[in-house]
Amino acid sequence: MIEACFCELQPLLGTAAACRASGRSRATHYRRLAPPVLGPSRPRSSPANALSNEEVAELLCVLRSPRFCDLSPAQIWAILLDEGTYLASISTMYRVLRANGEVKERRAQATQVRRGYGGSPTSGSPSPGAG
Repeated sequence: MIEACFCELQPLLGTAAACRASGRSRATHYRRLAPPVLGPSRPRSSPANALSNEEVAELLCVLRSPRFCDLSPAQIWAILLDEGTYLASISTMYRVLRANGEVKERRAQATQVRRGYGGSPTSGSPSPGAG
């Protein structure tokens, strides 16, 4: 119904006025005029300010160094900035770590000690008299 109303009004009023009068969004009108986009999307080009492989390697070397291995990227960024060194933004540090599977708790973690329940190690059931 909106389509029929729009088709009658467009030659008389123009596209914008016909859209307003019929209650149709102009974005919808122009989207329907364009052919459907089929197939995979085009690959994105690398941005001009992307880190080079050498810069990524240097950043990883700094992030993995014993001096910074227990610190978050935000802390590393602040320390390096105080020293007058800027390697990358905090989000870039996280992005590089994520790409290398290293986004995790960076501090040394205590391991949990498993305590037995007094049962047989093979059966998993408590031994008689335990309890």
